[in-house]
Amino acid sequence: LIYCYRKPKTKRAKRFLEKREPKLKENTKNAMLIKGGNANLTVTDVLKDIYAVKKPFAVLYKKKNITRPFEDQTSLEFFSKKSDCSLFMFGSHNKKRPNNLIIGRMFDYHVLDMIELGIEKFVSLKDVKNSKCPEGTKPMLIFAGDMFDVNEEYRRLKSLLIDFFRGPSVPNIRLAGLEYVLHFTAVDGKIYMRSYKVLLKKSGCKIPRIELEEMGPSLDLVMRRTHLASDDHYKQSLKQPKALKPKKKKNISHDVFGTTYGRIHMQKQDLAKLQTRKMKGLRKRPAEKSAEDGGVSPKKSKSS
Repeated sequence: LIYCYRKPKTKRAKRFLEKREPKLKENTKNAMLIKGGNANLTVTDVLKDIYAVKKPFAVLYKKKNITRPFEDQTSLEFFSKKSDCSLFMFGSHNKKRPNNLIIGRMFDYHVLDMIELGIEKFVSLKDVKNSKCPEGTKPMLIFAGDMFDVNEEYRRLKSLLIDFFRGPSVPNIRLAGLEYVLHFTAVDGKIYMRSYKVLLKKSGCKIPRIELEEMGPSLDLVMRRTHLASDDHYKQSLKQPKALKPKKKKNISHDVFGTTYGRIHMQKQDLAKLQTRKMKGLRKRPAEKSAEDGGVSPKKSKSS
């Protein structure tokens, strides 16, 4: 493919292109939420609730878009390039696949992974009459179930969900900021998504007592179709630039417990000249000093 690069004529266009340029540390991934041409009320409410959870790193398309991602991905790639989103969620509904959700991600504005999920049960944010977390809260992600580690499709789904809900990378964490939990459970061929608000209660000591309060949304999902990238394409998407790779330091090693060992190169030392601690018991007698000097030291004459 040959792309035509046109030089920007205005400063605004130049700033826009600079934001889209590749960076060593990429920006937080944005997600686009698209409604299919035959989406019903349940699918629409799910997209709205996911948009509320993902804010401000999400774009919600309110108009219906007649497209089928598993048959043709050109429209998704067009929207991805237009809105600069590398994650997407597409909702649709028909007789063959009712209450359908397709979650996926892009690499270089082309579809990398795509998994189709069916909604069996849905509880909205509005249905749970509890206090909500503020917009932009970074969630804690918990995955339960052996299928997330055994099955390749579930393993890729876990990676996709982490990519979708992880939010921005933060350098530090404070206790009061840990207030939102997203829990995913895989059991009996179903995926249960639950969201909780963390309540810090008084415990009588320094560490507070933690309680979980259901907040919504909650979804019971079942896996349908999958479109996974090949191993070579997947490895290419995980490739990091050389500038981000940690440089190896010489003469430093680590053991299995994380202890760091360093090797120091020094010149050979003469232990006979090593200065020890000065103590009265370790002082040399005059006879020993004269023996070392090779003769008898003359006596000092008393001053008259």
